[in-house]
Amino acid sequence: MAAAKKKRSWFTYFSIIIMALVMVGGYGIFGPNTGTFKNGEFLYVHTGSDYNKLKSALEEGGFISDLFSFDLLAKLGKLPAHIHPGKYKITKGMNNYNIIRMLHAGRQIQVNLVINKLRTKQDFVNLISSNLEADSLAIKQMLHDPVFLAGYGLDSNTAMCAIVPNTYFFKWNTTADKAFKKIADNFTRFWDAERKQQAKKQGLTPIQATIIASIVDEETNMNDDKLNIASVYINRLNKGMKLQADPTVKFVIGDFTIRRVTGAMLQTNSPFNTYMYEGLPPGPICTPSMNTIQAVLEAPKTTYLYFCAKDDFSGYSVFASNFEEQMKNARAYQQALDAKGIH
Repeated sequence: MAAAKKKRSWFTYFSIIIMALVMVGGYGIFGPNTGTFKNGEFLYVHTGSDYNKLKSALEEGGFISDLFSFDLLAKLGKLPAHIHPGKYKITKGMNNYNIIRMLHAGRQIQVNLVINKLRTKQDFVNLISSNLEADSLAIKQMLHDPVFLAGYGLDSNTAMCAIVPNTYFFKWNTTADKAFKKIADNFTRFWDAERKQQAKKQGLTPIQATIIASIVDEETNMNDDKLNIASVYINRLNKGMKLQADPTVKFVIGDFTIRRVTGAMLQTNSPFNTYMYEGLPPGPICTPSMNTIQAVLEAPKTTYLYFCAKDDFSGYSVFASNFEEQMKNARAYQQALDAKGIH
């Protein structure tokens, strides 16, 4: 009887241990296993990473609290053979099973890349390389590669014409060329047959219309002024007059905060300086909005050759068809600037 009692006692003790191990194992699988999130909640798995690099990233970023249980279950789940590059969101309280399943399936989050106004190629390089894995040097080289750009009907001067402001959706590990292709494809879709026909009626190609729109976009934020401003530049272009657009001078100098373009600035030698050179600059001076491009396409037929800002600083412009009228308007604006001490 004593032996049977002793046997039952041992069996009970053994059962408790088994249950405890099962509970610990279950907790290791289904219990929370996130850490301090030292660098935020996004885990970046770079292209070419192996399992050891993944573990290092998890540990160094504070994503995992108990690496031992994660490693044990990851190997059982064959994660080391299924490493997918990408940007993964790990939220507080996730367990090993959730994390391993997400990484094993490569369920990375989508990057919503919002492109607004960019002024230089470097702006584009910085935007892409700070949001995607794409290498900044590769992007820069791509924007100067004549063979690559020729495939889109572009060159190193007009490359930025393809960057139409919009929201683009990417996987984080998208390469430089694929990122540019997706953006350029949107440019191609934007320039459908109807818009190409509109440009043709204005005597412009899509590239030329985009370059004019880039100047108009820098001239005003007032949408209802853009149509007439576009007409001024189209009229000047058609008459063989210099465009004499202040934003092109600011672009050459590299300072768009300038409120008053002076005579010394106008002497800055560059093919983008439309005070020195006739015709359009060789490329856009910013990435104009779709609304501004549309304003160029729909620019009314006017006799306007000049415009300047209104002296009430409303942001609107006043237009003139002859030089005398323009000088009168310009003097009023200059006097208003002087009165406010703006140089």
